[in-house]
Order: sequence, then C-alpha cells, then structure tokens
Amino acid sequence: MTEQLYRADAYLSDCCARVLSLTQRGGVVLDRTVFYAAAGGQPGDRGVLEIEGGQSCPIATTVYEADKSTIVHVAEPGVALPAPGQSVRAVLDWTLRHKVMRMHTCLHLLCALLKFPVTGGQIGAQESRLDFDIEDAAAADKEKLTAGLNALITANHSVSERFISDAELEANPQLVRTMAVKPPMGSGRVRLIAIGEGAAIDLQPCGGTHVRQTGEIGPVAVSKIEKKGRLNRRIRVVFACATS
Repeated sequence: MTEQLYRADAYLSDCCARVLSLTQRGGVVLDRTVFYAAAGGQPGDRGVLEIEGGQSCPIATTVYEADKSTIVHVAEPGVALPAPGQSVRAVLDWTLRHKVMRMHTCLHLLCALLKFPVTGGQIGAQESRLDFDIEDAAAADKEKLTAGLNALITANHSVSERFISDAELEANPQLVRTMAVKPPMGSGRVRLIAIGEGAAIDLQPCGGTHVRQTGEIGPVAVSKIEKKGRLNRRIRVVFACATS
C-alpha cells in the first residue's frame, strides 16, 4: 500500500519514491506519495514524476484503483513511464494543490454557517460548491454568507486534526454532515478536521487536505445560489481576487 505522506503534512510538495508497479491502463503506483487521490469531492493532484536519468513523466491526475485502496498516478497520454523498481521524485503542481486546500477549508466554514444536511459538493481551484437541504430559505442569502465567510477567514482560526474511533463516530452521528459521502471506517480510527479553538467553529470527519489557518484562504464570495429542489440549494463559492 502506498504511504500517503499528505496525511501527515499537507504542505509537502515533493518526495522521493520507488515505482511499485504499472497498471494495465498506464498508471503508476508508488511506494509513497504526496499526491492526493480524488475522493470526497476533492480532485486528484497533478504534477510530474522526475525519473532517475533525467526523464520526466507528467501526471494528469491521481485516482484510486477499483479496489478503492491502490493509489494510481495517471500519466499524460503518450509519455514514457518509469519502470517498476525505478526511483522517482514526485513533484506536485503546488499552485493548484494550495488553491484546492484553501477552497476545501472554505467549504468547511460554509458548513459552519449553514447547519443543514449536505447533499453533495465539488471542490475546484477557482470555484467550489456545496448542496444543502435548507429548511430556512432566509439562510441562503448571498451577501450574508459572503460576509460570514470572510469574517471567519479574517479571524484566522486554527485548522487542526484529531482522531476518534469508529465506535465514537457511530455514537455521535451528528458529526457527519455529508449525506452522499460517508467517512471511511474500518481502519480503527476516523480523522476529524477541527476549526477554531476547541473546534468552536466546525468539527467533522474529512480525509482531504486543508490549510493550517483560515486566514490563508483569502477573500471569497458566494457567487451564486441555485434552487435544485424544494429544499435543496446549491451554494457556489469563488475566490474574490482574480490573482488568487
């Protein structure tokens, strides 16, 4: 199994690794990686594998194999792949990853403002969304949500992680906000992302990558609220600065 270095430090932008195998579809499996495999609405990382000898292998995305556990680095079509056993240096497209980390953390803040069930979501580098079943229509207000998000961002709350057991999560089902995506269980512990001192702002299971302080997100805006059903509303969030 690939060692997922981003679990311990989401700010690692590269690592040395060894090629374990190649998949039938031309993917590369490493013994360790800083690349996040697409899951939970967060896209897979892209970047490059620098191969010993001077060659490089651009990576278009990172995904899980059908077994849901093998991490596959999907190369750009037509490029030369490293051979099993070769050493490589895995280098992230850090600019893209960091934007995704900022956006992902921002969506946690949106959950803190809208305490309703989350029915879906997608994280992007420029725009992200969450879908909520909102019983109080007045809560879905663009200007108020934009102001609330930026207030939480400016307050520069800490973002940390903690772990609980599967049994503890089952005993506290209110921690799970997402109806469509359930936190992975079965390993003996579940990772929680805590925002604010004592998790005063938000606390929920999440396996993605996040920034360490909310101030790192930068200014954002709720760009659109779409009606998707009687209760369901899709909230879209963008970075407020074009250079972000």
